[in-house]
Amino acid sequence: VQLQASGGGLVQAGGSLRLSCAASGRSSSSYAVGWFRQAPGKEREFVAGITWDGGNKYYSDSVKGRFTISRDNAKNTVYLQMNSLKPEDTAVYYCAARNERWIATMSNLYNYWGQGTLVTVSS
Repeated sequence: VQLQASGGGLVQAGGSLRLSCAASGRSSSSYAVGWFRQAPGKEREFVAGITWDGGNKYYSDSVKGRFTISRDNAKNTVYLQMNSLKPEDTAVYYCAARNERWIATMSNLYNYWGQGTLVTVSS
């Protein structure tokens, strides 16, 4: 599976961005997808995850109520809608897929990674 993340950019605090993760090389209906982020000097952290069919979603406490993950298996794409952005959301965001249908929050349980897209939130 090859993953291509896009949609990052510079936004003011309180603004919104939508990230996309386009997958190729395998049926999108067979794996769960997670979004992670890594800020400078910090470890990579789980942000949100979605099961293979989109039926279940899970968010970290830091983004719950502000971010929404969704997927369109017909387009082999997973989205992360980010609203009410804060400066502390500034990071490189990565999408990842795992060879299981269920969400995991640990990065080492994901088999495939996209290249990352930078999100910068100014105060």
